[in-house]
Amino acid sequence: MSTAKFREETRVWIEENCPPGARGSGQIPFGSRQVELEADTALWLERMAEKGWTVPTWPKAYGGAGLERDYYEVLIDELKKAGARTPLTGRVVNYIGPTILEFGTDAQKQKWLPICARGEGAWAMGYSEPGAGSDLASLNTRAVRDGDRYLLNGSKMWTSDATLCDYIFVLVRTSPEKPKHEGITLMLVDMHQPGVKVSPIQLISGASPFCETHFEDAVVSVDDVIGGVDRGWTVGKRLLQFERSTHAGINISGSQGGRSEESKMPEWVGDYVPKVSGKLSDPALRKWLTEFEMNSHAQRLTQRRAIEELSSRAPGFTSSAVKLTNALNIQNGDELLVAAMGHQGLRWDVQTADQQELAVLQKWLYQKSLTIAGGTKEVQLNIIAKRVLGLPD
Repeated sequence: MSTAKFREETRVWIEENCPPGARGSGQIPFGSRQVELEADTALWLERMAEKGWTVPTWPKAYGGAGLERDYYEVLIDELKKAGARTPLTGRVVNYIGPTILEFGTDAQKQKWLPICARGEGAWAMGYSEPGAGSDLASLNTRAVRDGDRYLLNGSKMWTSDATLCDYIFVLVRTSPEKPKHEGITLMLVDMHQPGVKVSPIQLISGASPFCETHFEDAVVSVDDVIGGVDRGWTVGKRLLQFERSTHAGINISGSQGGRSEESKMPEWVGDYVPKVSGKLSDPALRKWLTEFEMNSHAQRLTQRRAIEELSSRAPGFTSSAVKLTNALNIQNGDELLVAAMGHQGLRWDVQTADQQELAVLQKWLYQKSLTIAGGTKEVQLNIIAKRVLGLPD
């Protein structure tokens, strides 16, 4: 079928099947068994899943539509034109799904990927620990074999959205006697069991998605080990590449819809800085804004080039470079907006600050985490130096 014919059929199908309540910006909300979706949103999720359009690039055998890139881009374009929410995104589609596709057994793919495609369960990520963050290989959460299952004990930090999640993929130590990189395994854990406890972590920015997740004899089937026992370092690093490419806006292995919105920074800054003859009156802020817009445009071009240069669905180490520049530019924009707002950008008291001012401040604080989440700035620079530039240790 030609892309023109596919576009026409897609447009008609969306118009006939997307309910009014499922129209709006963003993706279909991730499916959590603990959160009841509104009727129209639930119906749209069901209809998209039937078409394979919740994970359109995945194979049909696992709930996808098997769309090639040209058709995928047409689908996203038509969904946006219709104001319909685009495919599923998040850790389930962009992190663990592609990892199971690459490393999972046939049985694991048949079990887990259709669940992911239907949005039947939200996923948390269990990597960092209280004593193992940037030095991830020092993790100490243990998994001990007990017949046809493993018993997990330990804690994971910064498990985003864990209070709403149904499953968690975790890196655990299965062979403590081996060198630290060699005794690690990736496992899939059901969070709805007595052995799993989640504790929210409150941040200065206000409500926080971050949590600490504790395991006390949590049970994992031996069938839910991904990539083999003691091969978790290899599998886990690939998953991190999927994560970083998502942060960078270049992950074509999952859902890329809705990640390249045009900047609205000029209008926002213009709300707080007087203008003279149509220009911002502050020359320093005017220069800063111009540089930000130029960098934002260059970032979008770099994202597009990185996507076009990918020879397979699996991202490479270049994702670290694009992820880092994207995070730094976003943080620079936050600093610019707060500076333009002056004292209005630092109103923390809900009694004196309006909703926009409070939202800007909370976003500024929260997005400081962008150079920590998915690997710190320093970790990314090390990867770029060693794996991209080939510099010696």
